Amino acid sequence: ETLKEEEIKAEGIDIFLVLDVSYSMLAKDLTPDRMEASKRVATDFVERRKHDRIGLALFGGEAFTQCPLTTDHRVVKEFLAGTKAGILGQGTAIGMGLSSAVNHIKDSESESKIIILLTDGVSNTGYIQPMTAAEIAVEFGAKVYTIGVGTQGEALYPINPASTGRLRYQPVKVEIDEVLLKKISEMSGGKYFRATDDKSLESIYAEIDRLE
Repeated sequence: ETLKEEEIKAEGIDIFLVLDVSYSMLAKDLTPDRMEASKRVATDFVERRKHDRIGLALFGGEAFTQCPLTTDHRVVKEFLAGTKAGILGQGTAIGMGLSSAVNHIKDSESESKIIILLTDGVSNTGYIQPMTAAEIAVEFGAKVYTIGVGTQGEALYPINPASTGRLRYQPVKVEIDEVLLKKISEMSGGKYFRATDDKSLESIYAEIDRLE
């Protein structure tokens, strides 16, 4: 039994998923929306990574570690399933999301420490700047893959979610801070990807799966 455990330790790597849960993740340019598509593809990815420890952090206006690194993937998948857009308030705190992942992965003994950060916007809040979080990631040897989710051009965004409870949608220009996301991934030895639809999001996770 102990021998088997040793083996798993040796070949597994540590992967932290960092998901944007801002209201804009309800935009309809992926099916049925960005949030559900991202959850679906992340869940498939978790299923493929049999031997890795996986953690999950969420961010909107603030950040929250939903699940620390664990080999119990059932738990990770349950947390993913329960994730909803808008639960962490208005705003996009990319630096906070990234730093919560770094905090958990920094003491890991693993050969490979990977963070996959998915966002659909521009960082506009949080007391930790994204570049500061990226520098800390580099310091602790974590590689950051960044994914920008959103079509080129306009997408149907949810408007006025709070008042009536029923969402109305209207076309809004998609803005993703690709310059920032590229910088973060490049300095840490990762890669930036743009997911404009379901297919490209799936192939991005497949590529990360292959790279690692």
